[in-house]
Amino acid sequence: MRYLVLASDYDGTLAHDGTVAETTIAGIERLIRSGRKLILVTGRELPDLQSVFPRIDLCERIVAENGALLYDPASKQSKRLAERPPDTFIADLKRRGVSDMSVGEVIVATWRPHEREAMEAIRDAGLELQVIFNKEAVMILPSGVNKMTGLCAALKDLKLSAHNVVAVGDAENDHAFLQSCEFPVAVANAIPALKQKAAMTTNGARGAGVVELIDRLIDTDLAEFESSASQDCLVIGRIGDKRVTLPLYGRNILVCGPSASGKSTAVIGLIEQIIDKRYQVCLIDPEGDYEDLKGCRTIGDETHPPSVKEVMQVLDDPDAQTTVNLTGVPGADRPGCFASLFSRVHELRLHAGRPHWLVIDEAHHVLPAEWTQVSTEVTEQLRNTILITVHPKHTSRAVLEKVNTIVVVGREPKKLFQEFAGTIDVKLPDMPERDLEQGEAAIWWLDKKELLFGMTIEPSRTDHHRHKRKYAEGQLEEERIFRFRGSADKLNLRAQNLKIFIQLAEGIDTETWLYHLKRGDYSNWFRRHIKDNELADRIAELENDESLSDKDSRERVTSAIAEKYTSAE
Repeated sequence: MRYLVLASDYDGTLAHDGTVAETTIAGIERLIRSGRKLILVTGRELPDLQSVFPRIDLCERIVAENGALLYDPASKQSKRLAERPPDTFIADLKRRGVSDMSVGEVIVATWRPHEREAMEAIRDAGLELQVIFNKEAVMILPSGVNKMTGLCAALKDLKLSAHNVVAVGDAENDHAFLQSCEFPVAVANAIPALKQKAAMTTNGARGAGVVELIDRLIDTDLAEFESSASQDCLVIGRIGDKRVTLPLYGRNILVCGPSASGKSTAVIGLIEQIIDKRYQVCLIDPEGDYEDLKGCRTIGDETHPPSVKEVMQVLDDPDAQTTVNLTGVPGADRPGCFASLFSRVHELRLHAGRPHWLVIDEAHHVLPAEWTQVSTEVTEQLRNTILITVHPKHTSRAVLEKVNTIVVVGREPKKLFQEFAGTIDVKLPDMPERDLEQGEAAIWWLDKKELLFGMTIEPSRTDHHRHKRKYAEGQLEEERIFRFRGSADKLNLRAQNLKIFIQLAEGIDTETWLYHLKRGDYSNWFRRHIKDNELADRIAELENDESLSDKDSRERVTSAIAEKYTSAE
């Protein structure tokens, strides 16, 4: 469920002439039974609201006094969100002839045409106050206080995100709070300026329009308005001057391609945009490649497996982002570890609608093709997910069947598309045979049956060295492992990463070391499999330096590797 909260104005929206119809109350009750919450956002003072609306118990929170007061109907506790103007200011208004005036916990309210007296009193007192209009009402509040700030306080109190809120209103003082929510709605009787900015205008006026909205929420979760929600998107690339975009909701994206081909550039760029837009991200990081990702708190390391409890404590804050580092979890245990975490993440998504995005790097580690225990909970509830892998066929078919967008980078993209299509038995669209250049990608929208080839990947802001730890400490793919075999091919010492390579290099016999050195195997390995041309060139110089002894060449080669990949940063 995407939309968990309906934030509604009272007068002119939920109510007509101050009264909420029984049919509207019945609609609110249906909303609550669907698992959603109502937050009432009103300019009225709380006692006044209670006198005209006896069913405030239906509200999870009430934002009263146009954003200045927060009230919890269940506990009957209220909280001022700002300070009331001084008594001297109120007395001055009375001296100026403003007799039809009410004073709340914070708000000072009157009616037109007294806005002139209000502005003059503020000017003469030298106070930082503002005047807000709501049809004929004139509301005086501390600067910066409005329905939006009050709603933000209510959502913070409930640990909910504005990205899971539908807001509905009708008047001038509803602009800010509607635009702060994911899906702004205007009722049919709303002022034209509000309708212009709304993602939807109801057919019905006031309470009838709210009931219409509630019924749509319950029936479809407003899926039919997906492209209108938040009026925003993610930019994954460009074709010339044209942006290639993805919606912020409803995508399961697979990003695949060889190592060092640009997968991380594409993914990090998307993550940065998601975080910039204040959506919550949970990133599963089997190889510890994302420790330096700005804005994310990392849970777990190579010596301490991540605690599910600690991950959930971080995610409890809607503004927090987390990276779950699985390097301390044995490879065979990673699918089970992920399943346990996903179960809790799914629970949080059910009652809070977040984390909004789940990013799974090295998806074949936690959702492998051969793992038969992939639960229906994982496959059925997979949404707003980015999966990253080298080969699609190594990832669970049940998971791949949930993918509706695939992005391929690197050499021989058609083979990867064919591999994906063959794994889930779908027809591959026509595409060019050529390789993709560095920085290019191809994208296939399966649900729209569209394929775009050769877009330029939108660059990330971060100079991200995500492969550094993987190469140093992780598990390289089988075909990329270095093997010390020797001239007679008697050995098969496998270097699964650079730390192991250094250990083996320091201990193998002279003949084996020199055999690979003189053949140029070390520089070739770095060039072809580690994709580090700079280091490959340095090692090639050492391989060709006849003046170096066995000991010197070992020390120089291993030092060059350690300096770049395994030294403490």
